[in-house]
Amino acid sequence: MRRIIRQSCLKNGRHFIFLSMVAVVSLFLFAFTSFQHSVEWLVPLSAANTKNPVASNTESLAAGKQIYTDNCVICHGIYGKGDGTKSSQLNTKPRDFTSDKFQKQADGSIFWKLSQGRDPMLSFEKYLTEEQRWQVINYLRTFGSKK
Repeated sequence: MRRIIRQSCLKNGRHFIFLSMVAVVSLFLFAFTSFQHSVEWLVPLSAANTKNPVASNTESLAAGKQIYTDNCVICHGIYGKGDGTKSSQLNTKPRDFTSDKFQKQADGSIFWKLSQGRDPMLSFEKYLTEEQRWQVINYLRTFGSKK
């Protein structure tokens, strides 16, 4: 009988240690994710200084709007305020494209961020051509006047 009790205690002790480790790792990952998004998203100076080669005209704005509608609305919302239908499911609130902070960024900085991505936003480098990414940036600039 003592042997059974001892084995049971050992087994329960191992479960306790395992569950404790899972809890610690989970807390660490949660804290790391929260910290990661509270840190400013730094862009290399060379990328920030890149000029937009796509003219902001009727054609590029229409193309940018279509790409935005197909890929960005779900998180950033129709009016770019970060209130898309999926935004409430994310740990990090999507950026508000109407904000002064966003609009003051250089086109090159936005292009770099759009290309690189950062959790929860994926990298669009493989999904959109360079021209399409610049078109989206031209369209995002229209949100600055829609406060």
